[in-house]
Amino acid sequence: MTISDNPPKDSFRLSQLLYDTRYRSMTIQVIAFILLMLSLSWLVSNTVQNLQALGKDFNFGFLSQPAGYDINQRIIDYDSQSSHGRAAIVGMLNTILVAFLGCAVATVIGVLVGVLRLSKNWVVSRLMAVYVEALRNVPLLLWIVVIFALMTEATPQPRDFREGGSASMLFGDTVAITNRGVFIPKPIWHDGSLILAAVFVLSLVGIWAFRRYARKRQEQTGDILPVLWISLGLFFVPTILFYFLLGRPVTLEYPELGGFNFQGGLQVRNSLIALWFALSIYTGAFIAEIVRAGILAVSKGQTEAAFALGLRPNRTMNLVILPQAMRVIIPPLISQYLNLTKNSSLAIAVGYMDVRATLGGITINQTGRELEGMLLLGLFYLTASLAISSVMNVYNNRMKLKER
Repeated sequence: MTISDNPPKDSFRLSQLLYDTRYRSMTIQVIAFILLMLSLSWLVSNTVQNLQALGKDFNFGFLSQPAGYDINQRIIDYDSQSSHGRAAIVGMLNTILVAFLGCAVATVIGVLVGVLRLSKNWVVSRLMAVYVEALRNVPLLLWIVVIFALMTEATPQPRDFREGGSASMLFGDTVAITNRGVFIPKPIWHDGSLILAAVFVLSLVGIWAFRRYARKRQEQTGDILPVLWISLGLFFVPTILFYFLLGRPVTLEYPELGGFNFQGGLQVRNSLIALWFALSIYTGAFIAEIVRAGILAVSKGQTEAAFALGLRPNRTMNLVILPQAMRVIIPPLISQYLNLTKNSSLAIAVGYMDVRATLGGITINQTGRELEGMLLLGLFYLTASLAISSVMNVYNNRMKLKER
């Protein structure tokens, strides 16, 4: 009599797709995928039939047609004879500009307010609490309109800057704040400006490399290098030195009052300033609570141990508390950056020409391509959100606690 070491295998049965845990999850996923594809195919088919009933087709040829409208705030060259595609690009760049500026300022405000909310000074902590509760409990749209109204009603008119008028320019007659916007010097690029820009970029790379070296040296030896002063030197000295060596390749065009408005310089419209400032202070209030929660998540024993080693409060916050709190702060901070980017679509309330006003507004009204326009608009916001999430997730992975 022989004994087999390999027991006979059961044959596959269809019932295993539902009752066998080895196959059940795969079965559910396949069924869900099939249902999703059927729903999408029905949606596409229904959309095509409705377009045919209206005498329309689905194409993006309208992007090459002349736009026929002006954009008041733009980064790249554009006029009314440019195409709808270029108008959409100008709107996208305007959205990216206000989103980048808003995220940067909101982060600074949020970190400062979040730290100050934990101050032992009762007045300071209460003032920061009032700021947070007042900002985040009032709709963002209202703050945008209020700030825009202040910028247009509480600032002087250009004619008030005439000789003997009630207003005067700032910073040596180089900046003018008016009800039509803020006029600042405009850089004029000459030969050698690309070299100067390359030197500036290399200075930033040098600052990053030095700060990284200083951090590693401090972790290994405990020596603290003067990071701030060396970073400031790398930031200013090479660029200023090459600026004079290259014969001043960048000059400034200053705004001057001519007629009924300022001529020359660079005009930053009140709509951009109002939207930027409102997004910054509104989102900064939420970031402040995130920062406060992250700091409170760090054990008090960490602070006490740092004080016992003789570290001052500011160094304790920078070297001990915040690095540990960042693991708690970064994930919800990503959501706030995404919210700020999408909330920038409220720019239409104050006339700032972002992608919602150009591609998702005027272009759709003129061409009648509402489906194509909204698809492109949604694709832009999706791409921007995924890009922000990807960058921040890379930073989040770097800040994770690494066990020895």
